[in-house]
Amino acid sequence: MRDRLLDAVERLLVKGGVDAVRLDAVAAEAGVSKGGLLHHFPSKRALVEGMVQRLVDRFEALLPGPDAPPGAYTMAWLDSSIPEVAPEPGTTGRDELPMALLAATGGPEVLDVLQRHYRAWRERLDADGLPPGVSTLVGMAVDGWWTARLLHLAPPHGAAHVDLRRLVADLIATGRARTGPTTADPADAAGESR
Repeated sequence: MRDRLLDAVERLLVKGGVDAVRLDAVAAEAGVSKGGLLHHFPSKRALVEGMVQRLVDRFEALLPGPDAPPGAYTMAWLDSSIPEVAPEPGTTGRDELPMALLAATGGPEVLDVLQRHYRAWRERLDADGLPPGVSTLVGMAVDGWWTARLLHLAPPHGAAHVDLRRLVADLIATGRARTGPTTADPADAAGESR
């Protein structure tokens, strides 16, 4: 039942944004009584916390584990947020759910949940094994791009989207190349032991 209710929240967010998320609207969208909703989520804040946690879990499921090669986490950050092909103008997909805005409407306690996760994600970006600044720059570019898409602040479309995304991916690839060994040890190449 919790998933059914959170699915309803998600549909309302896509259709009408954060303002559409009201307890009576969620209950109606899910086809349950308001009492049924309140049994699982006793307040709007609890509902928002549940939705934020669901979106966090969904995002984290796309990220590689700690044993991933250098740059894998940074590339997953890009891949999970910015599609390779630009979405059609005026369309909204699951990747555009306003997690940060949703968290902000739940008050400082709910926003704090997202901020804690975000700090941990940023620490992983910083420790992704790329040269200093590369992961941070990619993270900031992706976050700005995602925000521009979310708020319809003239994000790139069509070929410009594809070209810009390729530039960000190339930055990651260049960073990966710079983290590899610069020169091979002749003894290692010959298979000799020391």
